[in-house]
Amino acid sequence: MSEQRDNTEQEVKEEDVENTVTNTQPGGSTPEQPPEGDREPGHDGEEVYADRQRTDADVLEAAEDAEHQTDLHEDTEQLREPQKAEHAGLSGETGVLEEAETQADLPVDAEQLRERPRKENVGNSTATVKVVLVPGGHVMTVAFAIGLSIEELKRHLASELRVPAEVLQISLDGREVEEQQSLMELGVRPHGSTRMEMSSADPNTHPLRPVRPPEHDNMQDVIAVRVQTGQSAFEEVVVEIERPRQQKAFLGGYKHQLTGAEYHHAAVQTLPKRRPDRGVLVFSRDTQTAEMKSQVQQCAVDVSTQMTGIGCYVSCMSDKLVAPGNYITAEEYHDRRLKAVIRLQSFARRWLAQQEVSRLKSDRERRLAWLELQERRRKEEKEEQLRDRRHRWMNPQRREDFNLLFHALEKWRCEEEQQINSTLSGAERKAALCSLMEQEIQLISAIGRHRIAAQNSNYDKTVRSFLDKSAAPHQWRAADGRLIEMDTQHTIRARELKELYNNSNLSAVNQEERLHVLKTLKHTVKEHECQLTRDIVDLIDREVDLMTRGVKAASLEGLRKRISTLFLQYIKTPAFNPEAARLLKVPQNPSQLKNNMFLCRGCNRYLQSADFSPTANARHCGRCRDCIGLENIAGPRSDLSCYKNILRRLRGDEKQINPEAKIPFLLQVEDVKYLVEVIWASRSALHGSSDLFSLLFVRWERDRDWSPWNCILLSKEETSAHLEVEDVHKAYEATFIRRIQHNHTLARRHFSQISVMTEYLDPQPAAALGNQLVSMPITMATGKHTSDSTPASAR
Repeated sequence: MSEQRDNTEQEVKEEDVENTVTNTQPGGSTPEQPPEGDREPGHDGEEVYADRQRTDADVLEAAEDAEHQTDLHEDTEQLREPQKAEHAGLSGETGVLEEAETQADLPVDAEQLRERPRKENVGNSTATVKVVLVPGGHVMTVAFAIGLSIEELKRHLASELRVPAEVLQISLDGREVEEQQSLMELGVRPHGSTRMEMSSADPNTHPLRPVRPPEHDNMQDVIAVRVQTGQSAFEEVVVEIERPRQQKAFLGGYKHQLTGAEYHHAAVQTLPKRRPDRGVLVFSRDTQTAEMKSQVQQCAVDVSTQMTGIGCYVSCMSDKLVAPGNYITAEEYHDRRLKAVIRLQSFARRWLAQQEVSRLKSDRERRLAWLELQERRRKEEKEEQLRDRRHRWMNPQRREDFNLLFHALEKWRCEEEQQINSTLSGAERKAALCSLMEQEIQLISAIGRHRIAAQNSNYDKTVRSFLDKSAAPHQWRAADGRLIEMDTQHTIRARELKELYNNSNLSAVNQEERLHVLKTLKHTVKEHECQLTRDIVDLIDREVDLMTRGVKAASLEGLRKRISTLFLQYIKTPAFNPEAARLLKVPQNPSQLKNNMFLCRGCNRYLQSADFSPTANARHCGRCRDCIGLENIAGPRSDLSCYKNILRRLRGDEKQINPEAKIPFLLQVEDVKYLVEVIWASRSALHGSSDLFSLLFVRWERDRDWSPWNCILLSKEETSAHLEVEDVHKAYEATFIRRIQHNHTLARRHFSQISVMTEYLDPQPAAALGNQLVSMPITMATGKHTSDSTPASAR
């Protein structure tokens, strides 16, 4: 009985599963699936065939369930056949009772068999989700799986809208939904549709904007396509339309002449189908096989020839008489061919030789032209340098120009003194030295007058530059490259003060115009009440009173100068002219001024750091530039312009090679002077050129950064040749290399005493240092001692 009961249960389960598979929604015309309670139940003892129309979800479920139930049905039949044979004698009542006993357990088992695949298939089904962007009202349509959660829907929408997923809030029917819920839990059916609202938690920072403008949104995002899957079966497939960011290129098709619409060819817009790879490299027979042809060049023996005969006449007017020539043997033939080849080779080699000679001549001419150009350029540079120096002598304007004048004066004095000492003696020598001193005094006074005139001219240029900068409008470059200018109330005020200052300094004006300018100036300064404005008003009233009394303009020159100076001070005051604050060198904040002030040990004045020029080995601020310049004029009268040019050229070259170079920018002019005069003896290392204006510092080894212990002093002509050397140890001889290394050791020992330079010193073995001759460093006082070595009586 137990075996019969098991067979009966197995049959009931099989029938129940078959009924579950075959019972689908009738009609199948709508994409929505009815709930389980509305489905048509199966009937016992009947088989329902799936020959109706189904929706796409029912077709997928039926296909998977049918495949699963087919195996189950085959196993059940195999178990049921022997059981039927064994219990054939049992009564029908007993089978009916046992079937009734097990009928209560059948629905639970059948439900467990079909519940799991049904849930998996339903969760993978898609539904149309329409999301309304609040407050814009734009609608986004998305095809989404109903088994996914609201959190995954937020991530998808956040990537489309380019906003963080944390700020998105989705609500359904006015209430906010949780992120853990799925669309299935919210009541969305497979292939159904729902409408949700989405807003941003931070609309100011992350507003919700549509992906494309509404006017371009003229096509649906999701469409349903009905596809015939069988003879009488149809399936509706949901298709999501993707819109690419870029426009598809037109590679062929048709164009409507009236509307202008373009229809693309599928054959040219779609990639060609790739041939399957068979694993064997195949070649074409037509391209890999040579075609052979045979053609006879001589006539056959039995070929007939037309001849004159009875009844046939052949004209002999065009016949030619051929006489046999000399017989040529094979050796003679090959000998003649060899001579012809040799003759052709001689002609060809002659042509090649002519071409090579022409090339060498052109190279030589270009080389000579280049050398001539370089020589002419050097002469032009030398002449330009002399013209510039002569112009600086005749029209000195800067401090360097006056240093050049005093240097030339000192050089002339030393030459004259040396000549007097060598040619004269006794009273004549003393008289000549006194005359030389008087000439020197006269020249110094002339240089001083030029210096005062240059200071006045530079002062006027400085004042004009200050007024122009303060009155200039603010400028900046726009995104499109245009220059934008903007005037503010401060720049307009500065422009008015500039025009008033220029008018007050005009000399060629009549009395009425001068009175009008003074009246305007008086009303302008009266806007502020202070001691400076009161002084200006008093001077203006005094000038007006003197002008009304008929005093001449030449007598009023000093008074007008005082008014101009006080008014310039008024313009430079930030309280009266706010634009002047950003142009003043002295900061208005006392705390900033306190941290940038140093004591000059020469004039005992507190000056800013810009007024000092410390060297690389200086430990504290010594004397200011004015004191150093005054001492230079009174003592050695040296000119450092050539060393400044060397340092400027060095910094420019190293900045192009290595923008992060630091050592050339740590050195000062005095350090370069020490390197040139003491270490390299003011001469080129190769040919000994002593023209300081043509000497340059370059790297000794190209792969290492420039430093005083990795440099060489060369002329401009030698520099280009040295920079082409790959390995200096192979290009130069050992004696020259040892001399250069000796100079590097001297420079290393001198600059190793500077704290800021020690971090850039590369380690060198002590044995290498001991094998080189090292002399004591010579201080810069040596040059001063040499210049002062002249006896006091000679002065």
